[in-house]
Amino acid sequence: MQKKTAAKETARLGKSTGASAYDLLLEAIEGGDLPPGTRLRETELAARFSISRTPVREALKRLETQGLVAHEPHHGAIVAWLDYTQMAELYYMREVLEGTAAGLAAVHATPTEIEVLREMVARDREMLDDTKALAASNRAFHRQLHLSARNRFLSQTLSNMRLSLALLAGTTLNVPDRGGEAQDEHGAIVEAIARRDQAGAEAAARAHIKAAFKARLQLIQTDGEPGV
Repeated sequence: MQKKTAAKETARLGKSTGASAYDLLLEAIEGGDLPPGTRLRETELAARFSISRTPVREALKRLETQGLVAHEPHHGAIVAWLDYTQMAELYYMREVLEGTAAGLAAVHATPTEIEVLREMVARDREMLDDTKALAASNRAFHRQLHLSARNRFLSQTLSNMRLSLALLAGTTLNVPDRGGEAQDEHGAIVEAIARRDQAGAEAAARAHIKAAFKARLQLIQTDGEPGV
């Protein structure tokens, strides 16, 4: 009995470590610490995150199945990237899905959820000088919006899209004045939701993603990276 219990505990810890390695790698990719094209060596990643190579290997395999890791001849595993066409397609679908989520939130969001969204916008206005923190908080705002839509299938699709968005180098919040503009756009979405204006919320969310796409194009022109 003790051996079985120990084996179960070992398996549980192994899964936990593997999940942690995945989360750490995804966070590093999403946060720009491991930008597209970065070589992913198991030994270096294990040392970086203070874990063994086995969970790192498992995490890399999982990320590869999700399209975030690719293999290049003579280089091995690297962080994947999106070409220009893929990026444009991604933003188009994001506009459709984010608009749908905002429209549904106008129908289903509770007063408490609306209050939380308002507080998130107000908080984000206080961190415009810290684009990395603002980018992370921006993702949290959109996740809360998705949850408020009350549609598990839409939420799952948007979660999968988040993985592709992680492959976009840098953050559009680095474009001058974009941080403040984004918060104004978030505010417009929330107020439309508060009014229970389904069409208005969808339109505001679509306008927000269109503006983000424009900022992405400006970022590409500045950085000279047409592949992302």
